[in-house]
Amino acid sequence: MKIGFRARVTGLHHFPESGPVIVASNHKAFLDSVIISALMPRRVAFLAKAEYVNSPGLKGRAMKTLFELIDIIPVNRSDQTGRLKALDKGLERLENGQVFGIYPEGTRSRDGFLYRGRIGVAWLAHKTGAPVVPIGLIGTDRLQPPGSRMIRPVRFTVRVGEPLYFDKLGDQQTGKQRRETTETIMDRIAQLSGQPRKNEYNTSPSLDKDAGNDD
Repeated sequence: MKIGFRARVTGLHHFPESGPVIVASNHKAFLDSVIISALMPRRVAFLAKAEYVNSPGLKGRAMKTLFELIDIIPVNRSDQTGRLKALDKGLERLENGQVFGIYPEGTRSRDGFLYRGRIGVAWLAHKTGAPVVPIGLIGTDRLQPPGSRMIRPVRFTVRVGEPLYFDKLGDQQTGKQRRETTETIMDRIAQLSGQPRKNEYNTSPSLDKDAGNDD
């Protein structure tokens, strides 16, 4: 990543050396999880659609091998139950003192805007007390534009911010607290990424009955 794509990484000294950590990043490209997993000082587990590893033939086997290599967890997110189970997998990682990565926008931005954050990241933070490390990805969308099968060797930047700490509330947290915490996290991601904001939720093309992929 650093040599082939001339990746610029700043702020790695902010990353906690031990204990549970939530990585919260903007999301602009399919490769974002691979990039963060490769460039952070600790292994970062991410979630991705199970469809990637369920593909038939060589492609499915290759994706399964890649996911296992960099600790990407395939989940079925087609319904509410699947999304809740996905957060449980993140909770399990954090309770074991590991690092879990999440995209508060829910799906990658295809127009360059930073969308409103969903409150799952705040639920994890208040449930576990784990610090949230915000990350701003800049230029990763140019590596593989939507619809392209080719990866371009263009330069991108990863900006790691100072950890954000929130009260450990367990199951006593409120919806208002989760929303306020999520907004704080998204404000910091916006500062790091430099993206313009949209005060609305991003939606997956598949939910819009589009043929495109989502992750």
